[in-house]
Amino acid sequence: MRWDAQALTPTREPAPETAGSPAPGPAPAMDALLPLAGLVRSVSTPEFSGVTFHEVTAKSVLNKVPSGSNMPFEWTVNPYRGCSHACVYCFARKTHTYLEFDAGRDFDSQVVVKINAAEVLRKELAKPSWGRHQVALGTNTDPYQRAEGRYALMPGIIRAIADSGTPFSILTKGTLLARDIPLLKHAATQVPVDLGISLAMTNQDLAALIEPGTPSPKARLKLIARLRDAGLGCGVMAMPILPWLTDSDEALDSLFSELARAGATGVSAGALYLKPGTREWYMKWLAAEHPELVGKYRRLYGNGSYASKEYRAWLSGRTNHFKAKYGFTGSSGFSHRNARYTAAKAASPAGAAAAPLPGQQSLF
Repeated sequence: MRWDAQALTPTREPAPETAGSPAPGPAPAMDALLPLAGLVRSVSTPEFSGVTFHEVTAKSVLNKVPSGSNMPFEWTVNPYRGCSHACVYCFARKTHTYLEFDAGRDFDSQVVVKINAAEVLRKELAKPSWGRHQVALGTNTDPYQRAEGRYALMPGIIRAIADSGTPFSILTKGTLLARDIPLLKHAATQVPVDLGISLAMTNQDLAALIEPGTPSPKARLKLIARLRDAGLGCGVMAMPILPWLTDSDEALDSLFSELARAGATGVSAGALYLKPGTREWYMKWLAAEHPELVGKYRRLYGNGSYASKEYRAWLSGRTNHFKAKYGFTGSSGFSHRNARYTAAKAASPAGAAAAPLPGQQSLF
């Protein structure tokens, strides 16, 4: 069924042609459901039951991270806002409230799509003022969530970034990344490319409950192996580790052994982060699925976003143990940080010196 027929935001019918009049162009959206800047239409389709896509035209897609932020990147691109992965623990939930959506169900079901992202980004990267700083993708919502199969925004984004001589990183749970492996291999001959897969558990049943819209852990392990077979580096972001749910020695041993078997080039691991917006949604889920843990979480997190220092120190010790056991000691894992140019490279003309071909040396 065509998506055009599923539009919830109707468009004006073009005026009939008259002699000598130009052919009518695309009609603007009317009666918008939400006050979203640049809204073209809102679409619902049986392929994505319960999800509404709000297609917008963006004026800018290159975002500067505020100075003073502790994020390991300075510039980001997010072609989507909201995420059908529906991860209960997602740290980005509160950002949906900036669009007058809620951080709970709306984050999972009201997805904003910047349909002109690639074109706008190419223009922004062509400006003389652009210093070819590293650009991070997958910092707020997943660029390879299921909608990417329909909208196919990432190929144009990757080409625009690589053609401009800009290094970039991608973090995703989405196996749609496999579609772009040939493109990523080519991009890695132009600029440094840093690829990361988010995977913090191997328990298929738990994953289906807590991150219901994501590809299964097995599917993501296969993606890691495919990237490595293609000669591309692939670090893993093993976050969040969930207290009393995925932090046992059995769970950690299973995770690190499977990552080693898949060929991951490094692992970064850390405890669940419960910032406002996420905390309320996660605790509601916990009360429904594991009510016996609610009191433990309240004591562990208190009124803050971080688990206690004692717990984080304990977890670091356990993850370091399993890193050593499976050969990850000394690896850099994934942090969006590794694709950065040196100052000398950043000062050179775009494309003047191609990065080493994939497989010549680790990208991490």
